[in-house]
Amino acid sequence: MRTALVIARRELLAFFTSPIAYMVSAVFLLIAGYLFSLILIQSQQASMDGLFFNVTVVLIFIAPLITMRLLADEQKSGTLEILLTAPVRDWEVVLGKYLAAMGLFMLMLAATLYYPFILWRIGGNPDWGPLASGYLGLILLSSAMIAIGTLTSAVTENQIVAAVLGFGVLLLLWVIEAARNVAPGAGEVFAYLALPAHYDDFARGAINLDDVVYYVSVTVGALFMATRILETRRYR
Repeated sequence: MRTALVIARRELLAFFTSPIAYMVSAVFLLIAGYLFSLILIQSQQASMDGLFFNVTVVLIFIAPLITMRLLADEQKSGTLEILLTAPVRDWEVVLGKYLAAMGLFMLMLAATLYYPFILWRIGGNPDWGPLASGYLGLILLSSAMIAIGTLTSAVTENQIVAAVLGFGVLLLLWVIEAARNVAPGAGEVFAYLALPAHYDDFARGAINLDDVVYYVSVTVGALFMATRILETRRYR
């Protein structure tokens, strides 16, 4: 685990030595700020429910941008082979890269914590329960999305391909619930696999164990598959 944390620290620093972290963070905060002000003006309510849902949609684009270079860039530059020959386990490489991407997103998300303060300062009385569960849901959802992005980054050495592939998988998991009308027999399966279906309760202030298990399972499953892909490269 210590090795994974060392890799995560190195990767997180690498984010900020390139324009990626600054550009993605700026775009995310610009969109989040615009949506917050727009929803606040239109609803005239001290609530962030609408913002939470819109941010989840933005994550479909943000997550692949954060993760596209994690393993793809290492493969293209040839440093992945050097890393795999070092006394480090494959799962430590994958976990370290994943933790770095999560660390970057957590910093971006932390920058939105002043929104509830604004609601309070303008005389509103925000419900702190839904706020806390909403942020928890965003962390779990982003964890699953970033894990999927880490997996797609392990599949190819091209960053653009990794980003497009990650976006495609996330988009599919976002709209898959609509397939219940095409295949009624598998409707419950499609509904369960849909990423946004498990976020609704969080936005309403409820923490459902099934939703937590779903996001954790997607995260662990995606990281497990990414590790298996790295293992195949070790023996090539």
